[in-house]
Amino acid sequence: TEFPSCRTLPREARLSPSLFSFCQEFSSGYLIGELLNKYELQDDFDQFSQSRLSNAKLNNFSRMEPTLQLLGVQFDQNIARNIMTEQRGAATKLIYQLYVALEKKKKAGLTGVAMDAMRPSAHAKLKNVGTEIYRERLKALVPRQADLSLQQISDNFQNKAKNMENKMASMQFVKQQQEKKLQEEKKVQEMEKVRKKRRQNEIMAKIQAAIIHIPKPMPQHTVKAIEDQKLLKKRREAEVEIQEFEKQMKKETIMPVAIQAKTPTVTELLNTYSDDEYIRKIQKRLEEDTFAREQREKRRRKMLREQLIAHEAHEEAYREEQLINQLMRQSQQERRIAVQLMHVRHEKEVLWQNRIYREKQFEERRLKEFQEALDREAALAEQEKIELEEQALKEKQMHERLAAERATARYKKHYAICWEVVEQIIDLVTKIGEYRTLTNNLIPVKLMRDWKELFLKGKPIYEQAEIDPLPTEPTPEQLIELDKMNLLDEKDYDEYKVLPTEMG
Repeated sequence: TEFPSCRTLPREARLSPSLFSFCQEFSSGYLIGELLNKYELQDDFDQFSQSRLSNAKLNNFSRMEPTLQLLGVQFDQNIARNIMTEQRGAATKLIYQLYVALEKKKKAGLTGVAMDAMRPSAHAKLKNVGTEIYRERLKALVPRQADLSLQQISDNFQNKAKNMENKMASMQFVKQQQEKKLQEEKKVQEMEKVRKKRRQNEIMAKIQAAIIHIPKPMPQHTVKAIEDQKLLKKRREAEVEIQEFEKQMKKETIMPVAIQAKTPTVTELLNTYSDDEYIRKIQKRLEEDTFAREQREKRRRKMLREQLIAHEAHEEAYREEQLINQLMRQSQQERRIAVQLMHVRHEKEVLWQNRIYREKQFEERRLKEFQEALDREAALAEQEKIELEEQALKEKQMHERLAAERATARYKKHYAICWEVVEQIIDLVTKIGEYRTLTNNLIPVKLMRDWKELFLKGKPIYEQAEIDPLPTEPTPEQLIELDKMNLLDEKDYDEYKVLPTEMG
């Protein structure tokens, strides 16, 4: 609570209006020093600082402490710390004590030098020692500005570090979520690739199983060349044998002619040889002819047999070649048919799977559309519910605001009434205390009645403004003073009218 003297003292001292504000502006000590300087008690006021730093506050309160002790104001390092930290009521209490002390000094008509000279030397030395102790304790209680700045910087950096940690944590969480999502997508893709590869392997395995493996025959041109070489060799051998046979035949045809040329006549032979010898020669020649014919027949049959065997081998090779070609054509056709059949089966399976997948998509789309319709209905219902709740909340808030405004207005009205009454009581008590101090607890009855009358009528007891001389356009304070004078005059007149009646 701010006493009336706490408001009037800075105004009477004409302090800087831009600096005046209790608890906050008095925390630096500059206004207190300015107030003491106005009353010519603070000679070193030029060394006071208006800054709100810790060092400036320490300097101001250290310099004003001896002056406050000289005035008899209760002041120590704890009170100074409370004022510096802007605790409620600390500055108001000090200003009130200072007001009372300055009023006493003003009534006594003493200056600061006179008050200092009136103190005993022992008390002065003791006060100096107390001042030094006060300064040391105040330095210990008040933290240095460097420490405060460092603490503020540290707090700022801690807040920034905490914010950075939160951001890093959120970024790390988002990154982990993204990595997890990418890993899941890669896993799904790999599973899809494995499934497709497995499907392809199954199809290829089925195709390979359907293929008929036939041993590869020898090339046709190679077999034919071998057969031709064998046949050519046999022909050459036959030609050689025929040539030898013809040579032998020529020799046999030439030998009888030579024999006939050399043979003598029959008579000579008969003469030379006997009949037995001739018969033996004829038999021998017949045997040789027979043997030669047999040999020729054997060679001819052998050659024919070999030619027949070669022809049969050639025919057999040709038939085998035709059979192999036919079988190969048949196997290739069967393989193509098997592959086509597998492709047809695969296409049918793909079509079947696509149809199932399409039907599944249609079913999912129908379910999705149905769910979306339900969601839209639910969203509309929820939106309508939210709008109704918001409208109800707005109406409730409006009702609460109106009720709060009415309660605030009622509270302000009651508070203003109570505050006015309390101020008047404090003014009355202060006035009574001042007069009791000056008149040794004796107050004139008429003056006490006037104060009571002003108190009951709600008029200020202290003089608000001077009305002598009264200007043409009086201020509100001057009008209040005129009302007070009229009220007191009417009261005096009423007392004057009542007085003769009582005397009679």
